[in-house]
Amino acid sequence: MHDDLSSHVMAANFSFHRKPFEMTRKKGFETYLMRLQTDGRCRARINNELTLIEPGDLLIFSPGQPYELKIEKEVNHQGELAVESGDYHIFFMGSWVDAWWTSRKRPTLIRIPLDERHIGLFRQLVMEQRRLSNPFPEISDYMMRILCLEVDRLLSEQPATTPKLYLAHRMKNFIEENASSIFKLEDVAAHVDISVSRAVHLFKEAFNTTIMQYALDIRLEIAKERIIFSAMSLEDVAETSGFASYTYFHRVFRSRFGISPKEFRNAHRTSV
Repeated sequence: MHDDLSSHVMAANFSFHRKPFEMTRKKGFETYLMRLQTDGRCRARINNELTLIEPGDLLIFSPGQPYELKIEKEVNHQGELAVESGDYHIFFMGSWVDAWWTSRKRPTLIRIPLDERHIGLFRQLVMEQRRLSNPFPEISDYMMRILCLEVDRLLSEQPATTPKLYLAHRMKNFIEENASSIFKLEDVAAHVDISVSRAVHLFKEAFNTTIMQYALDIRLEIAKERIIFSAMSLEDVAETSGFASYTYFHRVFRSRFGISPKEFRNAHRTSV
């Protein structure tokens, strides 16, 4: 059953256009609309101006808000004029959504990272809507709430909306998502398409720590949880937490927590 504060996904889909397409609704929709551009370019009316929409641009329209979308020939990344536009779009509503929408002011256009964490939420919502028989509609309900709150988290992580902070937070997200695997500084820098030296400087300036130190902090927290809550061997804990060797893991763990991984596990089991 839905609670009194619920969200309902009315429709969710992915569209790809290779022919001109146009939609104008002067009185908007009866629901909220969230649209994420994933491929190519199009134009949408924002603040009475047709604005170029590119991959990573998220549009959010409230009920009754005028909506105009034009997909025509635009210059693509190869410098050619072509009709090419791909997007996820979700129509949703509900009392929880109303409360979320009125809780703060949000821009119609938000720039978000096109990573698996965000695209995955849209993809999963589309798949849930395609189920012919769905005995658990609450899944879409809560996934929609997560997506809305993820939008707010992105906005809170871009307080000054400066390019430098935006890049720094994208690097931070990359580290958090990939901490359990081994990566290099070059991988972090390549994720945001900047040089290693600039990546190191921007991250340090934004968070007052280094990229690899932040990765180490997260890996140690992952390892600590797995030592406590899993039956993995300590060697497996080290490997699956992103450490290249158990020897290195043992050394940094003892340095951080004052005891060895084995002593930490034994102390936890004794306390339980």
